[in-house]
Amino acid sequence: MCGIAGILSPDPANISRQRLKKMTDAIAHRGPDGEDAWINPSGQVGLGHRRLAIIDLSPAAAQPMHYLDRYTILHNGEIYNYLELRSLLQSKGYHFTSASDTEVILAAYDHYGSECLQYFDGMFAFAIWDERERKLFAARDRFGEKPLFYFKDATQFLFASEMKALWAAGVKKESNRKLIFNFITIGYTQNPANGFETFYNGICKLPARSFLVYQADSGQLTTSLYWDIRIGDSYSPGEDDAIRQFTGLLSASIRRRMRCDVPLGTSLSGGLDSSSVVASLFAQKGHPRRLQTFSAIFPGYEKDESGFIRLVSERFPIDSHTIEPCATDLVKDFEKLVYHQEEPFLSSSVYAQFKVFGLAGSHGVKVLLDGQGADELLAGYHKYYHWYWQELYRNDKKAFVLELEAARESGVDDRWTWRNRLAANLPVYAGIFLKKKRTAAQRSSKGLSRDFVGQFGFSYYDIPHFDRLNGVLYYNTFMNGMEELLRYADRSSMAHGVEVRLPFLDHELVEFLFSLPSHFKIREGWTKWLLRTSMENDLPKEIVWRKDKTGYEPPQRSWMQHPALQEYIHEARRQLVKAKILAPAVLHKKIQPQDAHAAENNDWRYLVTAACLTS
Repeated sequence: MCGIAGILSPDPANISRQRLKKMTDAIAHRGPDGEDAWINPSGQVGLGHRRLAIIDLSPAAAQPMHYLDRYTILHNGEIYNYLELRSLLQSKGYHFTSASDTEVILAAYDHYGSECLQYFDGMFAFAIWDERERKLFAARDRFGEKPLFYFKDATQFLFASEMKALWAAGVKKESNRKLIFNFITIGYTQNPANGFETFYNGICKLPARSFLVYQADSGQLTTSLYWDIRIGDSYSPGEDDAIRQFTGLLSASIRRRMRCDVPLGTSLSGGLDSSSVVASLFAQKGHPRRLQTFSAIFPGYEKDESGFIRLVSERFPIDSHTIEPCATDLVKDFEKLVYHQEEPFLSSSVYAQFKVFGLAGSHGVKVLLDGQGADELLAGYHKYYHWYWQELYRNDKKAFVLELEAARESGVDDRWTWRNRLAANLPVYAGIFLKKKRTAAQRSSKGLSRDFVGQFGFSYYDIPHFDRLNGVLYYNTFMNGMEELLRYADRSSMAHGVEVRLPFLDHELVEFLFSLPSHFKIREGWTKWLLRTSMENDLPKEIVWRKDKTGYEPPQRSWMQHPALQEYIHEARRQLVKAKILAPAVLHKKIQPQDAHAAENNDWRYLVTAACLTS
């Protein structure tokens, strides 16, 4: 895990070690273990690196790394199956001088070209300069765990792990008002119709599961998608077979993600997903005798997870470390949090995660396993019930009635009305109606300046209306949802020099889950049915069959009543009025503290939007 930055320009005056150092200094937190830079002989390519040493701690694994007197690579992330790929490439005649996964990427690229991406199980953003063909090849992992941003104009092409490195190189910081409109009105932090767009004009992000090729001599830039999921073809194994395949794939994923040369631990929220990672880790051969876990707790708060964390601690040999973030801490750390996140974030849950990663770093643990991703892949959120019910209502009325009754008996009280029946039978028209309704609600938002709405209020991006549960899971996994959460985790962990690994985001496991019918995800009123059933004998039933888990949820409503945070919000309102985003009348309205996952979290959105504009 590292920080990478590069400059390509036909004019050598644009490339210097000093400029590269400004870029890598801006992301020094991503790589506290070393730094280096390289400029090619013609002076038209400059690459800079900050190192976080995880696999092969020796100087042989330092970057920029050169190979075959032709290639030079910058790599941020991990290739978990590098040992298997190394053996495969050795059988084809390749030789290695380090024990790193980075050198394996170079050999794989030399042998397979862009098809090397099909062989990687990992989280990564890397860039390879080919001196012979004078081109840059850069790629990002399948889910977008690791970031890569770029800027291009008539004189240069810049790229980096974080946007602050581009700003350090002189790229202008100019806010994207269309995304601000969507964030304030509906909470979107990305454009599902355009994976390149960011909150800053002129700066693009390479979308997940994509690669780019930049031809240095012509300045031509092309991008391509290299992987996708098929959601149309499903097969239905028996329950025992599905459980066996699922546990086998999850176990293999965890086994590969244990590979490192530094201390390893896990985050532990008290929910099913992180607890399952702990249980699966202890089922591995060669697991640690004791495991360090890291958690955020909020004593006295109704959603405190301490009791569930204690249940896991009693079941497994772990050393549980906890931290208790509070409103005063948030006020003290708020500017730092915004600095690292760069773009707006939906709630203070990000801060709880930030503190957990900092806790791990303070104990010398540089690699954390985490349960993120399971909710999107296994339909863990409450909102997924309606999608499943609509699918059943359209395809199997009898099964629909039984499922609805079971959900009611287990405490799910969501309404099912004629509108739901209409949406089930006419999903395309329901999608059109939903779009019109939400667009009208956005444009009528009372807090926004009418001029701002007039200029930027047409930027609501269409939501595809899928006719099956797997469709909306695909949307949240690949188009709008998961990448936002992955951004939070990447920035918050790297702020503390900690690497986060996500076992549920193994592409073979994900392909398997998307091949399964919906009833393996929601059944008898229970979300994540396959995971729950798989963990029945490994975790306390209080965790396996709980429904009230919502992630790191701090007492945000209480925090927002802190006098200093309220003054932050007032100042944010003033700044947004001055920027002609909010209407002046907002200044006279009372602040409305809300829970972290509340739908109308306007004051929190004002707070982080203004902070990102001025940071």
